[in-house]
Amino acid sequence: MTRPVPAAYGPGPDQFLEVTLPAGEGPAPVVVVLHGGFWRARYGIELARPLAADLAGRGWAAVAVEYRRVGAGGGWPMTLQDVAAALDALPEVPGAGRMDLADVTVVGHSAGGHLAAWAAGRSRLPAGAPGAGPRVTVAAAVLQAGVLDLAAAVAADLGAGATVGFLGGTPDELPGRYAVADPVRLLPTGVPVLCVHGSADTTVPVDQSERYAAAAAAVGDQVEVAVVPGDHMALLDVGGPGWRRALEWLAEQRAGGRTLGPDRITLGP
Repeated sequence: MTRPVPAAYGPGPDQFLEVTLPAGEGPAPVVVVLHGGFWRARYGIELARPLAADLAGRGWAAVAVEYRRVGAGGGWPMTLQDVAAALDALPEVPGAGRMDLADVTVVGHSAGGHLAAWAAGRSRLPAGAPGAGPRVTVAAAVLQAGVLDLAAAVAADLGAGATVGFLGGTPDELPGRYAVADPVRLLPTGVPVLCVHGSADTTVPVDQSERYAAAAAAVGDQVEVAVVPGDHMALLDVGGPGWRRALEWLAEQRAGGRTLGPDRITLGP
C-alpha cells in the first residue's frame, strides 16, 4: 500500500483528508473513516489512522477525514458541512483514479458513527440543509458505538452535554437542527448498516445502536447490531473482536452481490 497522502477539501487547517491506496493497479472499493470524540476539538484524525492503514493493507482505498470540531471552528453547521465536503471532494483527491467511487463505505466511531450514519442519509436532506444534494453517495456504513439518536443522547446527557454543545441547544430549543442532523430522523436511507457496540460501553450505551436499528427496521432498512466484548475504545483495536466483525461484515456485503472492485479484499489474521 502507499503512504497516506493528505489533500485539502477546504481552506482551514482541519479541513483535510488522507488517502491511503492498496497495492495493485485497478480501482479499489473505498472506505472513508470518520473519527469520534463527541465532536470536540481535543480529539482528531489520529484516532482514524490505524483503521485506515489496516483497511488499505487489506485491499481498500482508505480515506481518513479531519473536520472542524467544537472548540476549533466546528459544531453546527460546520462539522456537517465538512464531512459532506470531504466526501464530495473524493473525485478530485490524489489517487482518485484508483478509487471505485460507485462503492463508498463510511466507517465511524462514537461521534464519527453519528457522522457516518448522517452521511448515509444525506440524500434525504431537504434542499438548503447542510450536506444536501450529495455528489458522492454512500453504499454501506459501519457504525462503531455511534451516537445515533441525538434526542436520546441529550436526555441521557452523553458526553456531559456533548450533543447540546455540538448543535447549540436542545431538541426543544432547536428542532430544525435536530431534524436534519439526527440519523434516526433521516431513515430510511436504503443503505445496509452494521452497528458494532462494546458490551461494557458506558460512554455511549448499547441502546444507541439498538434504537437506531429498531427505527431502521420499522421503515424497511437493513441494520445489524453486533454486540462484542469490550468498552467504548476497544472498537478501535484493529486486533479486537469489534474490528474483526466489521471486516467480516464488509466481506459479507461483497459476497452478497455488491460490486467491491478486484477480488483482493483480505481479512487476514
